[in-house]
Amino acid sequence: MELMVLLNALVTRLLFVLHSLIGVWRVTAVKKEPKYWLLALLNLLLCLETGLTLKFKQGRGYKWFSPAIFLYLICIVPSLWLLEIHHGTQYCGNEPGAVQVNVSNQDFNQSRDSSHGSEGADHHIIQTAKVFVNQLSTICETVWTLALHQTFLLLLVVGRWLLPIGVEITRDQLSQLLLMFVGTAADILEFASETLDIEDVRKNYALINAILAVWTWSMLQFPLDLAVQHIGCKPTASTRRIPSLLLCRYSAELWNIGVSLFIQDGPFFIVRSILMGHFRIFNQMLVFFTAKNVLVVTLQLYRLAVITLDFRATLLQKSRKGEVSCCPCEHYEASTHAIADQYKEMKESVAFPPKEESQAPSEDQ
Repeated sequence: MELMVLLNALVTRLLFVLHSLIGVWRVTAVKKEPKYWLLALLNLLLCLETGLTLKFKQGRGYKWFSPAIFLYLICIVPSLWLLEIHHGTQYCGNEPGAVQVNVSNQDFNQSRDSSHGSEGADHHIIQTAKVFVNQLSTICETVWTLALHQTFLLLLVVGRWLLPIGVEITRDQLSQLLLMFVGTAADILEFASETLDIEDVRKNYALINAILAVWTWSMLQFPLDLAVQHIGCKPTASTRRIPSLLLCRYSAELWNIGVSLFIQDGPFFIVRSILMGHFRIFNQMLVFFTAKNVLVVTLQLYRLAVITLDFRATLLQKSRKGEVSCCPCEHYEASTHAIADQYKEMKESVAFPPKEESQAPSEDQ
């Protein structure tokens, strides 16, 4: 097993575990009940996945699915649910950062002066760590929850980048996937923060649960890599049907359209429309992002229509030529192999020219 592959696999999963433990710590501190530390047991699933991946896949990923990302979602999402449902009531000043920094420096100086004469450097480090943890605990709950949301989405993108890729996915496909994840993470963060910060929404627990359910549903696209990979198919009887042929040729594009319509922009548009239509909640940002979701859904439907018409034109062209209806991607691969074979034969003919047949002697000679 390569050293870098092993290092990336272990470091990424360690970051996932540490972040989920911070989330559990915040839930325990907010709820003031030690029983919530049981949520940390969910990390055992990630540890088990790590061992199995190192044993059977030599630390590398799978073709279309990332178990590490999926289990990380299972570990951190319950903590974020509990924090959002609780929604801290602690007051946040206009400039909480400056106040916290001043108090932190004062406490650090006091701890240093008290431990300088009688205790050693080790005790001073422990006291400094305790003061730092105490100062982190004084930050208001809303700031903590937003910070966990932000670091959660950033860690999803960075973790997918650091995780070793499988042999089925290329670096080019991974770069495309990461760029898509950055935009997706920004949209999801905006949806959660913009809707849950509305005062009328906070008064309705059923509405909070519905928004969090849609937010969780949108997270399920991160463990999947189908957005940049084409599904291979063989020209069997099952792939001669029109839907199978369409999926064979445009699998990545269709997956992107499906994610937008059914996992992200479509559900986001429904939630925002309900907030404006049923609950009469209006603000400038809510209206803007609702219009943005409408535009994205419309463009995705337009893209689907273009793909369908192009595929239909290809089939009609093949039927007029009398070609056998096979999977377009398989036909493309077959033509590529045929061109390669012709090129190989041409090179051989140039390297070894055919021997000219000796002319028969004429009768006059």
